[in-house]
Order: sequence, then C-alpha cells, then structure tokens
Amino acid sequence: METKQVFDAVANKYDLMNDIMSLGTHRYWKECLIDWLKPYPGMNIIDVAGGTGDISRRFLKRVHGNGKATICDPNSNMLKNGSNNIDVYEDCISRTCAFAENLPFENELFDAYIVSFGIRNFTDIQKGLDEALRVLKPGSRFMCLEFSKLENSSLAKLYEKYSLIIPKIGKLVVGDEAPYQYLVDTIERFPSQEKFSTMIKRAGFKNVEYRNIFNGVVAIHSGWKN
Repeated sequence: METKQVFDAVANKYDLMNDIMSLGTHRYWKECLIDWLKPYPGMNIIDVAGGTGDISRRFLKRVHGNGKATICDPNSNMLKNGSNNIDVYEDCISRTCAFAENLPFENELFDAYIVSFGIRNFTDIQKGLDEALRVLKPGSRFMCLEFSKLENSSLAKLYEKYSLIIPKIGKLVVGDEAPYQYLVDTIERFPSQEKFSTMIKRAGFKNVEYRNIFNGVVAIHSGWKN
C-alpha cells in the first residue's frame, strides 16, 4: 500500500487513529515535546507531516497565539481535514502541500522544525533531515517525536503482541486494516534511538540528544543548527 493511499484512507479519522495506536497517550507525549521545545512569543515553526495540525495548535496555545506555524504535509486530504478544525489560532496557521524531502521554503526561515509521528513515513529520511537543516535559522532547533525501541525486552514483547491487534482494530474503525498494518510496519522498520541520532548528526545538527518516554515506546529527539 502506498503512503498516499494510507493517509487518504485515514485522513478523516487520523486523530482517532492516534488514540487507538497509543491508547490515548499520544496527547501526553505531544505535550512533552512542546515542554522540551520551550516555545516563546514570536516563534516561527514549521510543522512537517503536520496532518491535522495538532502540534501547531498545541504550540500556539503555549504562546497564546503570539507565533506562527506552517503546517507542511504531502497529503492534501490531511491538510483539508486539519483546516476543518477551525479554532481561535487559525489566523496564525498556514498550510503547504509538499514533501519533506523537497520543502518549498527559502533557506534559514524557521525558528524550529517539528515532526511528530511522521518522519518514519518519509521516502528518504536522511534527505528530509538535510532539508530540515536548510530551512532552519542558525541557532534554531530540530525536534522529532516518533515511535521507537523499548529498552526493556519483556515490555518489548508485550508491545509486539499489541501491535498485532492494531490492524484488526483499524478495520473496525475505518473498514480496512491495510493502512494500520502499513503504519505498524513503519514503526518496526524505524531505526533505534542511537541510529536515528547518528542520522541527525550526519545531517549537520549539533548537541543531538533524545529522551525516551514510557521506556522507549516513543522518543523525542533534539538537535541544534549552529
């Protein structure tokens, strides 16, 4: 199943999909991401693979609307569904349909590049990281929230069993288990915390570090552009 077909199939129930895959805890994880970002008034972020705009709205809520968020996603249906969720901060949000590997923005434009549960779907993760460095201002930050590898082997086995039933649940929600099986497969293929950190460094970021949440079910990665 192609990536576009996957997100076309789940676009109108994407937030519900996240609730299913994370048992609702994705909301807490995203707040942890924003906590570590430490947003400030006037900040200009790019929210890549931003889908329905969940991260952008959380960011704008923290700065009380005194900021700017550009949601960039390759799937027009995802952007359309996000634009239907109008709220008080909508005037601070712009949307662009584009791939992360070829962003249609000038160099050194943003104060932060954020990607939440989207980088594992990039067709070329390393090229996407290179683009992240390009569009960030000097002294600005790359941040990524993504499913990762559990530290505890016993918990990892339990999580593996849970992953087997996610497509079945997905079938009940959207009538098709294929999109959910695709997403489970991308989680399994995504590199470990250390390997992904190496990729971030290879792109040119400095002071690269990560924080595990829930024993590594997810990890938040951070890197700075000099």
